[in-house]
Amino acid sequence: MTSPLSPYLVTLLKSLAEDAAAQRFPAGALYVLATPIGNLVDISIRALGVLEQVDAIACEDTRHTGQLIKRYGFSKPLISTHQHNEAAAAQKIIERLRNGDRIALVSDAGTPAISDPGARVVDAVLTQGLTVVPIAGPSAAVVALSASGLSGEGFQFVGFLPTKQAQRDSALQALKESTALLVFYEAPHRVLDTVTAMREAFGHQRRIVIARELSKLFEQIHRCSLSEAPAWLAADTDRQRGEFVLLIEGANRGGKEDEQFNEARRLLTLLLEECSVSQAAALAAKITGLKKNKLYAMALEIADQRS
Repeated sequence: MTSPLSPYLVTLLKSLAEDAAAQRFPAGALYVLATPIGNLVDISIRALGVLEQVDAIACEDTRHTGQLIKRYGFSKPLISTHQHNEAAAAQKIIERLRNGDRIALVSDAGTPAISDPGARVVDAVLTQGLTVVPIAGPSAAVVALSASGLSGEGFQFVGFLPTKQAQRDSALQALKESTALLVFYEAPHRVLDTVTAMREAFGHQRRIVIARELSKLFEQIHRCSLSEAPAWLAADTDRQRGEFVLLIEGANRGGKEDEQFNEARRLLTLLLEECSVSQAAALAAKITGLKKNKLYAMALEIADQRS
């Protein structure tokens, strides 16, 4: 159920609109403008002021951006600027900036040049000594981080992993010892395979946050261990829909306990070649000193993966 804005908020928005009108938007500048990642009202008043002032918008998908700015009541010339034509588009943009035009640079959602096209354009514009003005706004990575409850020695934004399995697995292995909180983007058709690969690369005990459809109606943020994550995704096909941010806590977060469980897993894998699940768990408990019930559950999981 929705509720109307209070008279105070209506007045406040009008006042902020006046402040936006008083903003200085220099000519001959590229405005790197963040757009909503799903919820249309996440656009900033300053961003709307820029969209009203610019002479053209450089965008990843002209159809998508055309619909977006139409929703806000604007009609602007659009410059197609995607990963396959970014260098050529940058030259067109530079020519227009030199003529004094104001150009907004946007991606399909969120902040441009963050795992999206735009970095080459910004680099080319700066190389020519022209002005770049960032307009702050939504970023899926930051939104997911803020709601994750995870911490670490800083965070490392990885973005999308390689699509080929061997290259993906190699990239994950290279990140295995990182003590930073790792931030990934993933597409719906790959998310289950990627999370399964993360479990094998990082160990079963490390925590993951699976955030999907952020700021949208069916937003979902789920935190669990990597051992549980593939089964959670597989249990409901709706959980594999939408665009994903995946957060993996740093290698130092689990400490000694993680190392013990990883070693126990390697031991169980060997024991299960000769023993039953219960025998393997019992022997591993005697060798490692870990609780038998946890080792039994781990042995069952290994056995299920083999079958």
